[in-house]
Amino acid sequence: MKVYPVNLKIADRPCAVIGGGKVAERKILSLLEAGAKVTVISPKLTSALAKLAADGGVCWRNKDYGAGDVQDYFMVVCAADSKAVNNKAAAEARTSGALLNVVDAPDECDFIIPGKISRGDLLITVSTGGKSPAFSRRLREELETRYGEEYGMYLEMLSRQREAIKEKLVNTKDRERFWRAALNSEVLTLLNQGQLKEAEAMIINAISSVGTQS
Repeated sequence: MKVYPVNLKIADRPCAVIGGGKVAERKILSLLEAGAKVTVISPKLTSALAKLAADGGVCWRNKDYGAGDVQDYFMVVCAADSKAVNNKAAAEARTSGALLNVVDAPDECDFIIPGKISRGDLLITVSTGGKSPAFSRRLREELETRYGEEYGMYLEMLSRQREAIKEKLVNTKDRERFWRAALNSEVLTLLNQGQLKEAEAMIINAISSVGTQS
């Protein structure tokens, strides 16, 4: 199945999740992490979701799915234990124009939720197009060991130096030289070893030295 990769902004967007089990819980937590406003439609919730609902983290509609329940949502995730319920909710969501995801039914989805690794603002995703979630999970686990939290920290360092980079390196050629120096194998080795101060020093040195080259 061919898909178009995209990182979607859903902060403050209304999203509905049908179902309150463990699968729904994973979907809901991911939506909340992205800042979505989540409504859960299910007569039962996991203990974690029940606590979220009690704390106001999600809006819980304590009921089985019924016609009209998924109108006016930006996104709908069908994660109920019943395939029949998922199919009915998906049909309504599709008619209403919502972005649709149906668990374990990639051909019914508008989008597939990939496995992800978050390191601050660094986001790495893995997808097999729904063909093998187990393989996707294995690849994600390998990437988690390869890219630790230091990579997100390094990204923050680059962000803090952004204004200096823009001021000092005014042309494309200088900026290309900077990125080669700031992201070379030595820097990546320092990151893997957790030597963040040393890596940041290389950023600052790269900014200073690139502009002096002819």
